[in-house]
Amino acid sequence: MISVRHRQQVQQQDAELLLRMKQTHFSEDECKALVNKFKFMTKDNKVARQDKLDRSQFHEVLQSTFKMTDDMIMDRLMRAFDKDSDSCVNLSEWIIGLSVFLRGSEEEQVKFCFEVYDLNGDGFISKEEMFHLLKNSLVKQPNEEDPDEGVRELVDISIKKMDIDRDGRISLQDFQAAVKEESLLLEAFGQCLPAPELAIAFVEKAFSVPDHRGRYNQLY
Repeated sequence: MISVRHRQQVQQQDAELLLRMKQTHFSEDECKALVNKFKFMTKDNKVARQDKLDRSQFHEVLQSTFKMTDDMIMDRLMRAFDKDSDSCVNLSEWIIGLSVFLRGSEEEQVKFCFEVYDLNGDGFISKEEMFHLLKNSLVKQPNEEDPDEGVRELVDISIKKMDIDRDGRISLQDFQAAVKEESLLLEAFGQCLPAPELAIAFVEKAFSVPDHRGRYNQLY
């Protein structure tokens, strides 16, 4: 009876995953390749988190593949992927997250970056959140007497540039309007999208299949 129930659960999960795959920017073959990559990355996991990426594994992907180094941003990226808030990234979250991360529309990526920067999830990027994000990403100069002063100045500049309704914080609408006017503001508070050349390299490898010699050939 337990095996039947388990089989039914697996079938339901597969059906839900198939539906979600159709809502991504990936083809069916590309989704299958991402499934295989995910299973390879989680193959040695313990049963408690089988078929899930934990924090260290997710960080490893961002560090080794996309050359990201900011722990705060990487934690926030994981939260953006982790829609069920269980502190792990499951297969469907992996594929859906990568769809926006790698191939999202401008609207999707603006919302994605805003979610990363909204540290407390209240729907706004406050001055305090900007300060923490910028302080974490800026290189400190050894001779600076008060390194925080430069960060506070950047926060003030950001508010003047992006706070459209002048309420002292940045809403999603403010952020969307600012990015529409100046696209470089999309990652104003830290890198949360892959560099184009690294995204291409990931896609080329992930969407390839090894031949009998272990060399990779494109799926299409």
